[in-house]
Amino acid sequence: MIIEQYKILKKIVIFTDICIVAVAFAIGYLLRDTIHDIYPISAYIGLLPVLILIWVGLLYYFGMYGFLKVKKIPEVLFIVFKIVVIGFILFGSYIFIIKMHNISRLFIAFTFILAAFLIIIERLTLIFLFRSMVKRGPNIKASLFVFRSILIIGTGKRARLFIDLIDNNPDWGISIVGLVDIDPAKKGEIINGHKVIGDFADIPEIIHKNIVDEVVFVVPRSWLNKIEDIMYFCENEGLSVNLAVDFFELKLSKAKQTNLHGFPLLTFESTPAKLWHLFIKRLFDFVFSGIALILLSPLFAIVAILIKATSKGPVLFKQKRCSIYGRWFILYKFRTMVVDAESRLKDVLSYNKMQGPVFKMKNDPRITKVGKWLRKFSIDELLQLWNVFIGDMSLVGPRPPLQAEVDKYDNWQRRKLSMRPGVTCLWQIMGRNKITDFNEWMRLDLEYIDNWSLWLDLKIILKTIPVVLFAIGAE
Repeated sequence: MIIEQYKILKKIVIFTDICIVAVAFAIGYLLRDTIHDIYPISAYIGLLPVLILIWVGLLYYFGMYGFLKVKKIPEVLFIVFKIVVIGFILFGSYIFIIKMHNISRLFIAFTFILAAFLIIIERLTLIFLFRSMVKRGPNIKASLFVFRSILIIGTGKRARLFIDLIDNNPDWGISIVGLVDIDPAKKGEIINGHKVIGDFADIPEIIHKNIVDEVVFVVPRSWLNKIEDIMYFCENEGLSVNLAVDFFELKLSKAKQTNLHGFPLLTFESTPAKLWHLFIKRLFDFVFSGIALILLSPLFAIVAILIKATSKGPVLFKQKRCSIYGRWFILYKFRTMVVDAESRLKDVLSYNKMQGPVFKMKNDPRITKVGKWLRKFSIDELLQLWNVFIGDMSLVGPRPPLQAEVDKYDNWQRRKLSMRPGVTCLWQIMGRNKITDFNEWMRLDLEYIDNWSLWLDLKIILKTIPVVLFAIGAE
């Protein structure tokens, strides 16, 4: 998925530009018609495709789709100015050639000025968003169209060419975590501006201590029989693996050949790679959570009053949770326990009914009276709709774990971190608190990842509703 995200972003921006030109065309006509009556819109509508072609063609010609993430503001303004001048001349020439003398010049001026203004706003918004992402560093939310961190295995001639390719194309949004070589003696060397941070034995530790979205093997053929175990390890971790060789026969989940600007890669993915479907999933999350937050705001106010009136402490419970490939975020819930619940955990650990690193207890004495009611109907979890709205979580996905839990995961369990965490998942609708085997919980999460689709998400959401309303499996 190294370059696919960039291609989809480019298509989305082009589509947005087409919509902007169409809106400018409509507003331009209305403004001109307000000043003085002109011919019906039907006389003008045939010019819209030509106008779109001119704008998109000139934007493409001047490189406005080639470096979406690194354009400077003065450069954007100057390019749009040139497009307005050249586009006005081209559009005017087209009207003159086809002898449409009844077209208002003021309408053309309004349309070009509005299109220029809206496209400048769009590009400045993109620049602001991408710069904000850069400032936030490697812990940026792992969503669609953000910067990705890769670990490169190999330091030879082909690896150096690949490094140069990445460094020379910053608009792809790819950052290199470091390099790994088979020779331990090379550790600490600087190659093309990037450090060799370990050898093969160090790879598990490097992946666990750094944010790594994908691993790229750029290795000589003599290494092929030495990297199989690393490939299996990455598969268990849920990492996408890119292999820069002509062909390598390996029994991994999903394999596809991709091309990075002429650099052939064989990609093995054990996580969903349907980028358009993932984009729709995120769009649905954003819209649904936004509407739900508005509709549920009266309930939130009532719950806040009940919590404050019946127990000491804050209304909200905030906790640091793990997300995709080691990223973290702050999860929000209504407080359901006493204030010193964390410090009292050691007193009740012996009552843990869950086998594994997760703590689950029936009739936990730390839960308040109101908290027990909130938990029974999962009302305390509804605040996570805010996490969904801002992109920390999805409506459907594996539940976000604590770092202390992740530290105790087996390698195969860490693949849970390969997909955005969610408010509900298979575990919620297939037993909830009745499941006491942690491995069974993990199996359900990985089953969701392996079989993910938009239809599966919809089925889980529909099945979650009765589970919550009737408190099925709740304690």
